[in-house]
Amino acid sequence: MDTVITQHPAQRRILSVLVTAQILSGAGLAAGITVGALLAQDMLGATSAAGLPAALFTIGSALAAVLVARVSGLHGRRAGLAGGYLAGAVGALGVVIAATTDNVVLLFVALFVYGAGSSTNLQARYAGADLASPQRRGRAVSTVLVATTLGAVLGPNLVTPTGALATSWGVPALAGPFILAAFAYTAGAIVLWVMLRPDPLLTARSLPVDPVTTGNSSGNPRLLLIGATTMVVIQLVMIAIMTMTPVHMQHHGHGLAATGFVIAVHVAGMFLPSPLSGWLVDRFGRLPVIAASGVTLLAAGLVGGFAPASSTPLLTVALGLLGLGWNLGLVSGTALITDAVPLESRASVQGRIDMAIAVAGATGGMASGFVVASSSYPALSFAGGIVALALVPLVVVRPRVKV
Repeated sequence: MDTVITQHPAQRRILSVLVTAQILSGAGLAAGITVGALLAQDMLGATSAAGLPAALFTIGSALAAVLVARVSGLHGRRAGLAGGYLAGAVGALGVVIAATTDNVVLLFVALFVYGAGSSTNLQARYAGADLASPQRRGRAVSTVLVATTLGAVLGPNLVTPTGALATSWGVPALAGPFILAAFAYTAGAIVLWVMLRPDPLLTARSLPVDPVTTGNSSGNPRLLLIGATTMVVIQLVMIAIMTMTPVHMQHHGHGLAATGFVIAVHVAGMFLPSPLSGWLVDRFGRLPVIAASGVTLLAAGLVGGFAPASSTPLLTVALGLLGLGWNLGLVSGTALITDAVPLESRASVQGRIDMAIAVAGATGGMASGFVVASSSYPALSFAGGIVALALVPLVVVRPRVKV
């Protein structure tokens, strides 16, 4: 039965289409990460407001996660993912208009809508796992995630040229990456709508055997809780530290090029190690990789906290580790959740979990600005590393089945 699923003729095509869409959408994802905090700080004139963009687009992504999952559950992944990317494109265009007209209210609304792109980018990983067997689920998820790397790493390094282009059009330079995001998300939506046929979720439902029930951990609420907790923690820690790093660097004399490079390394760490993470998850199990995620995030917090503010190399290492820890947790947590949920309720459960992830990210993003404003960036970095240690005990609490 496992052979039927791994050799399904649609799986290779599905992964190819998802990879193409993820490469395009990665550039859209990077815009808010790189300059969102700087744009809000510039328009509002307060460091404490710098965390608002991350909070707003992660809150928006929370709502989008539920909506995309609902549409996917009713009409398939193609409709859900394409609609989510299109919404992200509309939000990105709204940010450009808000920055041009100096309209703070529109900026907040647009950032909220823009969050749909981020949520959709993450939900695409579930589509890659719909037809995968439990023994290859980690690698299927990682194939979709790693495809985001090219666009997401290229995006931050285009901050200067897109800023110059925006300025030539009479648009503030910091809005330039959002112009790129609008085009990138639109292109991703078109690719998915036109090419994601047959639909992976609908195809999996049509099979005589549920891919989930071929594993021994089907329908296990304990695994579901562990997987969800893992992804909530990694998102909280990653968003909090990542959001304030550009602001921290700007306050200590770093230019946009240096900031873009550090964020590019961070985004590479978020997605580029995916094949390794997927192999580790399939080879050694979900829980050991979850523990490795917690330890790696702790290391990121320590390096970032002890790094001199003037040291671009050390901040680069810290943000690279932050991305790697997030990746390890996301791949292992996603595999664990897919193990635990049967096909008939898979999309809705995944959507609710991604909503919780987005809320955690919003909390981290909003709190990060206030923590740095009232204390310091090192304090934020240390706190994030300590919170990540909560993942390590999950290995000790062994489920009754091997994971």
